[in-house]
Amino acid sequence: MENKCNKYEAIFTFCDEETFKEHLKNCPDCQKEHAKMEKVSELLKEVRPYYREKRKNIVKAKLACALFALCLSSVTLGVINLNTDISDTIKYGSTLTAEDLGLPVDSYGFIMVE
Repeated sequence: MENKCNKYEAIFTFCDEETFKEHLKNCPDCQKEHAKMEKVSELLKEVRPYYREKRKNIVKAKLACALFALCLSSVTLGVINLNTDISDTIKYGSTLTAEDLGLPVDSYGFIMVE
């Protein structure tokens, strides 16, 4: 049985270009492996634009989600800050009355004016 050359990966990774080309001229096993790698490289070059487009779409989706979250939070915080009943309920657990604030009130809860 003939021994197959298994040096392709090591020579491709660690040797310089001239040594690699010299070995490819002399080794039929590495020539076959190099032909396979060239096919894979061509396939990767062919699909590269699709992956770039997909990456751009993902970035656009993330940006849209961030803008939506920003708009939603600004609207929510604006409503909470403008509506004191909601902010009091969130902060204190119930709506504050004039009596809770320490103002003089009558028996109906209205502020007494003297």
